[in-house]
Formats: sequence, structure tokens, C-alpha cells
Amino acid sequence: MDMAARQSLADPADDAARGAVRGGVRLLLRLEGLVLAAAAIAFYAHRGDSWWLFAALFLGPDLSFAGYLGGPRIGAAVYNAAHATLLPAALLAVGLALGVPLATQLATIWLAHIGVDRLVGYGLKYTDGFGFTHLGRIGPAAPRG
Repeated sequence: MDMAARQSLADPADDAARGAVRGGVRLLLRLEGLVLAAAAIAFYAHRGDSWWLFAALFLGPDLSFAGYLGGPRIGAAVYNAAHATLLPAALLAVGLALGVPLATQLATIWLAHIGVDRLVGYGLKYTDGFGFTHLGRIGPAAPRG
């Protein structure tokens, strides 16, 4: 990437141009994360599932960071696959429909993880680098305020 492109990526005004949300929409998306996390945790508690399993696997989706060893394009694809609600929602539906408790537990833990990530600002990644998300920039270069 040339210097002009790097400077453009460093400009907070470019976040909106790349699809990162701001203001009230960003707050709304973070609140959706809170609701997702709370609902998943409440569902898990209601089922009486193992909290040891929950604690052991809660950070499991973050193993997708390893995808960044293959570069930002592969890293973003792997991270996004592990942090979008599509796969755990499908797993939850299958687990409930077929009566497979382990699938239901894994999916619920996975959804709780995604909800907490969204709540604290970790959004789906762009190929510009790990710090560029649909919820705005994260990390040391993130705009303050």
C-alpha cells in the first residue's frame, strides 16, 4: 500500500466511506450486541447448562485471529465467519430441532460471545486490517471521543 493510501486509512472521516457507522446507528448496533449477549446468557441459564463449559468455550471464536497469519484478506474472512451470527444461529436451530444439547450449548455460547464483542465495539472486519470494522476503528489508531 502506498503512502497516500495509508494516510487515507488514517483519516477518521474515511470510516464512513468504508461503511463504518457513527453516532446513533453505532449506539444502536452496540445495544443490539447487549441484547444478543443477554438473551443468549439467559437462554443458557434457563436450560441449566454447564457454566464450566460456557467459561471454557466463551473465547473460542477468538481463535479465528489466527487467520490473520495468512494476511488481512484471509484474516478478515476467517474472523467474519466466526463472528457473524449466521453459523451459530443455524447450529442453534439444528440443535433445537434435532434435540442435540451439545450443539445448542455451543451455539448459545457462540452467540453470547458475538453479542459481547459487538457491545464493546468489535465489529466485522474489513480487509484494510484488523482495526477496521463495521462499528468503526479499534485499537491505537481509533479516533477518540
